[in-house]
Amino acid sequence: MLIVSDINIPEGLSLRDPLQTKLGREIISHSIDLIDEIGFEHFTFKKLAEKMGSNETSLYRYFENKHLLLLYLVVWYWNWVSYLIDYNTKNIDDPIKKLDIIIENFVDATKDNPSIDFVNEEKLHHIMIAESSKAYHTKKVDTENKEGFFKSYKALIQKVADVILEIDSKFPYPHSFATSLFEMANNQIFFAEHLPRLTDIQVGDEEYGEVVELLQFYKNKMLCANT
Repeated sequence: MLIVSDINIPEGLSLRDPLQTKLGREIISHSIDLIDEIGFEHFTFKKLAEKMGSNETSLYRYFENKHLLLLYLVVWYWNWVSYLIDYNTKNIDDPIKKLDIIIENFVDATKDNPSIDFVNEEKLHHIMIAESSKAYHTKKVDTENKEGFFKSYKALIQKVADVILEIDSKFPYPHSFATSLFEMANNQIFFAEHLPRLTDIQVGDEEYGEVVELLQFYKNKMLCANT
């Protein structure tokens, strides 16, 4: 399973590596719980410190602000999905089957990872659905991109684009389609849960089968019609 040393976190996201201390790991764990519970808008370091039974000053030794903490969690998730894709497709030769598995991992990357007990993957998935766009739809995105904060997302998308090109080497938009599949997975779940008139699917309690079917429909129309 994925271990801490496998996580590729860019330098600069944190002032001090939270993975190297008990307090740092507690910050990660409790921030996932609290953001999932109250939402990012209402999340503050003061509330996080109260939840942890710690003091607010100690949190600022690890993260400069809550935006960078959210981005840290999002980067973690990108690494997690990338790992799941590698693990679940390692013995698969058929690129169409690979992409089907990738789509399933995009939609429901909630599989528990017992080797890292301070990250609740199910709650982190909730955060990705509801909050992830706030991590990079910001005025600082160009600066943060130059600092390498989005390398994990780019690597994930490149991995999927490569599979798309295995299916159709002449497909003109592999990166665009890979990104669309990933973002659509999160957006369609969010719409189904909160703005249902913006989608044609329904989701239940952690049941996202219709989202998988939707993404596979697009995959079949875009890539598999003539294969």
